Amino acid sequence: MQEWASQLCENRQFGSKMTDSKYFTTTKKGEIFELKAELNSDKKEKKKEAVKKVIASMTVGKDVSALFPDVVNCMQTDNLELKKLVYLYLMNYAKSQPDMAIMAVNTFVKDCEDPNPLIRALAVRTMGCIRVDKITEYLCEPLRKCLKDEDPYVRKTAAVCVAKLHDINAQLVEDQGFLDTLKDLISDSNPMVVANAVAALSEIAESHPNSNLLDLNPQTINKLLTALNECTEWGQIFILDCLANYTPRDDRESQSICERVTPRLSHANSAVVLSAVKVLMKFMEMLPKDLDYYGTLLKKLAPPLVTLLSAEPELQYVALRNINLIVQRRPEILKHEMKVFFVKYNDPIYVKLEKLDIMIRLASQANIAQVLAELKEYATEVDVDFVRKAVRAIGRCAIKVEQSAERCVSTLLDLIQTKVNYVVQEAIVVIKDIFRKYPNKYESVIATLCENLDSLDEPEARAAMIWIVGEYAERIDNADELLESFLEGFHDESTQVQLQLLTAIVKLFLKKPTETQELVQQVLSLATQDSDNPDLRDRGYIYWRLLSTDPVAAKEVVLAEKPLISEETDLIEPTLLEELICHIGTLASVYHKPPSAFVEGSRGVQHKRLPGSAGSGESVESPDTGSAAGVSDAPPAVIPSQGDLLGDLLNLDLTPPATTGPPPPATSGLQLGAMDLLGGGLDSLMGDESEPLGGDLGGSSAMGAGFGAPPAAAAAPFSAPVSGGLDDLFDLGGGVGMPMGAYSPPKTVWLPAMKGKGLEISGTFARRAGVIQMEMTLTNKAMSVMTDFAIQFNRNSFGLAPAGPLQVLTPLSPNQSIEVTLPLSTVGPVMKMDPLNNLQVAVKNNIDVFYFSCQYPISMLFVEDGKMERQVFLATWKDIPNDSEAQFQIADCRLSSDAASNKLQGSNIFTIAKRTVDGQDMLYQSTKLSNGIWVLAELRVQTGNPNFTVCLKCRAPEVAQCVFQSYEAVLKN
Repeated sequence: MQEWASQLCENRQFGSKMTDSKYFTTTKKGEIFELKAELNSDKKEKKKEAVKKVIASMTVGKDVSALFPDVVNCMQTDNLELKKLVYLYLMNYAKSQPDMAIMAVNTFVKDCEDPNPLIRALAVRTMGCIRVDKITEYLCEPLRKCLKDEDPYVRKTAAVCVAKLHDINAQLVEDQGFLDTLKDLISDSNPMVVANAVAALSEIAESHPNSNLLDLNPQTINKLLTALNECTEWGQIFILDCLANYTPRDDRESQSICERVTPRLSHANSAVVLSAVKVLMKFMEMLPKDLDYYGTLLKKLAPPLVTLLSAEPELQYVALRNINLIVQRRPEILKHEMKVFFVKYNDPIYVKLEKLDIMIRLASQANIAQVLAELKEYATEVDVDFVRKAVRAIGRCAIKVEQSAERCVSTLLDLIQTKVNYVVQEAIVVIKDIFRKYPNKYESVIATLCENLDSLDEPEARAAMIWIVGEYAERIDNADELLESFLEGFHDESTQVQLQLLTAIVKLFLKKPTETQELVQQVLSLATQDSDNPDLRDRGYIYWRLLSTDPVAAKEVVLAEKPLISEETDLIEPTLLEELICHIGTLASVYHKPPSAFVEGSRGVQHKRLPGSAGSGESVESPDTGSAAGVSDAPPAVIPSQGDLLGDLLNLDLTPPATTGPPPPATSGLQLGAMDLLGGGLDSLMGDESEPLGGDLGGSSAMGAGFGAPPAAAAAPFSAPVSGGLDDLFDLGGGVGMPMGAYSPPKTVWLPAMKGKGLEISGTFARRAGVIQMEMTLTNKAMSVMTDFAIQFNRNSFGLAPAGPLQVLTPLSPNQSIEVTLPLSTVGPVMKMDPLNNLQVAVKNNIDVFYFSCQYPISMLFVEDGKMERQVFLATWKDIPNDSEAQFQIADCRLSSDAASNKLQGSNIFTIAKRTVDGQDMLYQSTKLSNGIWVLAELRVQTGNPNFTVCLKCRAPEVAQCVFQSYEAVLKN
């Protein structure tokens, strides 16, 4: 569409005598015939008007492909405007009319020899846009000439054409030596040719990550830097992005490149500025920090970044997202620019929130007073989301800058006194974090917090308050009454609050055992017997067993000293940050995710890293302290959030155990931390498997006195012995046979003999050895012989089209039936159908043309490479929003989970992981459709229950219903 728009804009330069709107007026009946006549007119002006009408119809989505031969005949013209319009039409319809497109080849060849360089360039540009295999080989000679054309405009257009041709037929481009010619163009005298050659080679290198196409060396880099000064702005971006992939030999070369790139920082185009920042950020890693130039460069980087914040809000947001990364890597660049990030009253909310985040990152002892004054002001704004974030920011300041903690707590208490509900709740959440950071320092404020208990209605705030009450129960006289008030509506609370309440009451019991025995028994009963949440139930059983067996160990575990929370809990993990710095100015820097997390398709995504820093691994200095905040090579320990259960499942260590004997008995509750809570029965976690759950194992103290066994009914799901632990979590081969063949539905009648004038067609679809096939039985129930069979499909949702002609080699005699197999491809024209898997078919024979529609099972489109890597599965599952999830029931399906997995694998639905909880098997599965759409699934199979539950997640939710139907068909047949 972009190319059409640019071409149409160019056409306006030729100056129509009246506006072009007349071409878009509503059309009359029989318009195609009128246009056909006008296109074949002898008058040039009339012909041009007709082509404009055709282009107008095409632009508004009308099908004018029937005029293909008539429009192509208009190519033989000297009129540049008309030629552009015809080429535009050709680009759009060549793919659906490949046989007709060959007619245009001679004109392309001729136009590539035209004396006018504009026509030569137009011909080569159009050649690159016609994505038809049949004619690519005819275009090699014209392209070779254009790559060596005397006019730079033609050469730069030809360079881009090579990248387009490579996308269609990579082997052809390599065989014809076009890649070597492209490399030669990097030495071209014209800077725009150099820029386009770099762009084309970069594009090709992206799809072939292991090829060494851009062989960057000091000589090549010098040529690129020379061209950089004279290119257009987009040419500069291509060259800068290419430079960012180069690793200098030493710090001298790094400094030299930085010096030549620095002038780009003052460019008017923000994309050029960000590309230059990316190059400088990367090459700074190699400069010694004691070098004078290093300090100069830091000072030069600040003004352009500040200037980006004077643009319109959308550009500001992109700039702020990039600045956020830069500040995490090198806070010293902007440490004196705090005021720039102060929020303006008319900033949109997304800009305000991003500025707030950067303010916290830049907060230091030197500017904290200024920052806190601003934040207190923000907390009185009217925008609720912004106020919440501002209150949280005050808490983050307290944690980051210790000297400001007291002032921050005082500010938060002032805000609590305002009694504004959402302000109070956010303040309580952040005060909990301050208690974690500075234990035994600010607990005097607890009384004030307890006064606001009744006003808390948000789960996070309620959970924070419960944590405070449980943690400091010995200082709160009526702690048991406070927690009991929460317990009254236990089942109505969110999981987060339930878990926190369970832990807080156990803490309270361990601190005041004699007064709270009933309370703790009540909460344990609610958590284990009345709850269907496995996390809550597991935690309840763990506490129950700990308290009933070894109260001393329980005290050591539950009341253990908490680790202090870190200054910056939301910093991006260092290796990811390095990769994102290498992608400054791209979508990855806005999403704060590596390209592999959101780019789908077959193109290889390279993981980029910053070069090793100069010297002996010096670390980045923080703006407020001179000390080096060294980054450890060990991966950071992250406490998973509630939503990370699937992450735990996919990240489990799959190393087989050293021994095959029974697990050793646990001698005390302290060993629980090292155990797997999902791998098997609870009995094996607690001691000898033969021991009954909750038997009297000692525990004679007051704390253990009131605890017997958890109820037998509740113990049943956990009584299965552990066999093999997690060994076969992903080893789907164990106990499972070879995958069965792909499911193929039985044949049904598609065209009854009554509608087909005696021709009856019944059929089905199958996928064999990766090829989709339409298997039909043709029966002649008429009195005459049938011959000359042909078949055609209408446009459909997945581009299904016959891969060859319908092979009926002998005439079909009366009362004779014949079996026919038609291979199908998925490269036909696409149009969304209702239902999605509907296919409209036309069959012709010597009697007539017959039309019918049928529905193909979408499982025919499941490709063989649809098994996702575990990490990719996890990232994708999390990335797809919950509103794109659909849940279905498959009734009366009497299969084991292994048998179900085996059956589904035969139809290219692959099991990535399996886990068992409470006798329910959960299979995590992926499949990929022929058009590149991934579908992720969770299949739940309960032992003894014939009803399966399948949850589907997909970026195209409309396919979920069809995928479910395939699941049901495969599992039930």
